[in-house]
Amino acid sequence: MKVKYRFLDHPADAFIEAYGDSLEELLENSALAMFDVMVDVSKVEPKVEREVEAKGFDLENLLYNWLEEWLFYYYSESLVFSRFKVEQIVKRNEEYTVKAKGWGEFFNPEKHEPEVEVKAATYCQMFIGKVNDKWIARFILDI
Repeated sequence: MKVKYRFLDHPADAFIEAYGDSLEELLENSALAMFDVMVDVSKVEPKVEREVEAKGFDLENLLYNWLEEWLFYYYSESLVFSRFKVEQIVKRNEEYTVKAKGWGEFFNPEKHEPEVEVKAATYCQMFIGKVNDKWIARFILDI
């Protein structure tokens, strides 16, 4: 699988640039990148399935809420994820809604090699949009 995100330089937090051929793929890669900051996602097996529905009044707000929804599972159930599938994105009356599934397993520090804990997504230097027919997102995670 080709990695469709990269880590950018930031003095204190995690700065990520994710890519996708579609908005759906971009959101999937953004969530994967967030968990890759926290653990070695190549060691996370898709044993447990969870669903997410996130809303946003614009694309930045949607991305922020999307990341926070997945982070909620980490803090509430100790789940880490390695696979995501956006099933639907709807824009209705200037509000976006994304519905998706994610697969992962319960966090095991001996198996998943923890790196840093992500406290939250932030709006700092956030960008999401289409550039030269590709979707790009840049965002900073508070660690």
